[in-house]
Amino acid sequence: MRKAVVMEGTIKRLVKEKGFGFIRCQDSEYFFHRSSLINLNWDELQEGDTVNFDVEKSPKGPRANNVSK
Repeated sequence: MRKAVVMEGTIKRLVKEKGFGFIRCQDSEYFFHRSSLINLNWDELQEGDTVNFDVEKSPKGPRANNVSK
C-alpha cells in the first residue's frame, strides 16, 4: 500500500457560500471541498492560512484531501 505524501500550502481562495476553496502549493493550485477538512472548522478557515494536505485523483484532476493544520 502506498502512503500519501503530505504537502503544505496556503489557502488562496475560499468560496464560503458554496463550500469549496483552493490551496496554493509552490507553483500549483489544488481544489478542495469542505468535506475534506480534518479537525478544522470551515467557518474559522481564512484565506492565507497554512494547511497540510495530501493529493488524490478526481475526475476533474488532482484535488486536496485530508486538509488539516
